[in-house]
Amino acid sequence: MAKILFINPSKWGRGITPIWVASHSSILKSNQHTVKFFDATFYSKWTFNETAYNTNNKQYRPTEYLDDIKFNDNQLVDDFRKLCSDFEPEIIFWSAISSHIHGEGEYVNIQYGYEIAKNYNNAVLITGGLQATAVPKKIFELMPELNYIIRGESELVLNEFSLKFKNLDLISSIRGLSYLKDGKCQSNKPQAIIKDMDVIPPYDYSIFDPQVFLRPYNGEVVKAIDYEMSRGCMFACDYCVETVIQRYYGFKEVSSRGTLIDAKNYLRNKSAKRVFNEISQIHNEFGIKLFRCQDTNFLSINRKMLIELSEMINNSELDIMLYIETRPEGINPASINLLKKLKVDGIGMGIELSSQDFREDKLNRFADTEKIIRAFKLLKEAKIKRTTYNIIGLPDQEEDSIIETIQFNKMLKPDNVTVAFYSPYIGTAQQITASEKEYFSDYENDVDGQLRSLSKHSLVDLDKLNYYKENFVDLVLKN
Repeated sequence: MAKILFINPSKWGRGITPIWVASHSSILKSNQHTVKFFDATFYSKWTFNETAYNTNNKQYRPTEYLDDIKFNDNQLVDDFRKLCSDFEPEIIFWSAISSHIHGEGEYVNIQYGYEIAKNYNNAVLITGGLQATAVPKKIFELMPELNYIIRGESELVLNEFSLKFKNLDLISSIRGLSYLKDGKCQSNKPQAIIKDMDVIPPYDYSIFDPQVFLRPYNGEVVKAIDYEMSRGCMFACDYCVETVIQRYYGFKEVSSRGTLIDAKNYLRNKSAKRVFNEISQIHNEFGIKLFRCQDTNFLSINRKMLIELSEMINNSELDIMLYIETRPEGINPASINLLKKLKVDGIGMGIELSSQDFREDKLNRFADTEKIIRAFKLLKEAKIKRTTYNIIGLPDQEEDSIIETIQFNKMLKPDNVTVAFYSPYIGTAQQITASEKEYFSDYENDVDGQLRSLSKHSLVDLDKLNYYKENFVDLVLKN
């Protein structure tokens, strides 16, 4: 059996439990491999203090979170090398596709992880994730020390690789794997999609340091984990990284309203019994109260499964709450009742920007403005907290559009407001179009603490974009 070292190269500087770490660890350990974990999250000289940044700009409410966290002042690379020297890993793995896919912090982990992994040359270096799935040849060019890439979902592939990696004759049989042969990038056939998520053993959250479970949430510090019940999204918005995975697995046909034609064969979820048992075990073992569900569109999960799960949770004595993300068209009196039974405390919804025409014409995102307004009203009446996700800096977006989006948030009166710079995710329709029109500089640029690009074609200059990013919440709250 193999010795495998995981790297979480997060620069957020706050607790996060990457779902891929928990899922990959469980399946490897169940197959008798030895797994160690190097977490860069709390290295003070490595991280970007997102909590302080977003508290200052009022996207987070003030808490005592930073008083509860102990940061490591050591040199990260020195500690990494020492761990490698002691453990002597045969495989080093970082970055993978999981239900964090819509978050920039996970998207760029492939670059950040390579910065760390390349400091040890006695192990096979293998990585995955969205960029690896979209452009494996480009990743090999950027990372000359890299040995292998896993495209698509990687739990089962990494386990197979860990059994076969010492026999090079077997490498070509591993589906989902990319590698260099005679200096050229070779990509094996895609692996089968993981349709039955229950085949993965219960996710391993014991691998995380206890302080990783602490998280600021609505003005208090709670114990939380990132969790997934499902994978996949039925929508194919032009800017969304989900579309990279959809196309990799061959789901390319999209309706005129931006949904997958064959969505039923792409969406998958755990069983209600599996979810309830897993949540119960995690709550009891680690004292977790908040389950931050990273499902791309929660209310697209099989309704029969959600109803069954809601009855289990509602009839239990579990002191838990869920935070989910979904789309406004799924919010109605029936779904509100379902969400209450599931103990959903908060919901995040992508507003993106106020103009419905812009969303539909430029982003292929069909979310009716009236349905957004109705959803926020229903959620407020049900006392479920509401968070708006907003984007600024889109190509062809004018300053008036940003101001209108601020006004739209004023009308919605959400409990929390977030805003992000737009940046092109490699392999999405938006990125391909932007690249053809030379809208963006190279995506290795570092902007506001994240690896991303800002549009050279933006109709709003960078100083104004920075102003709106830093003051967006203030402007929403201003009378």
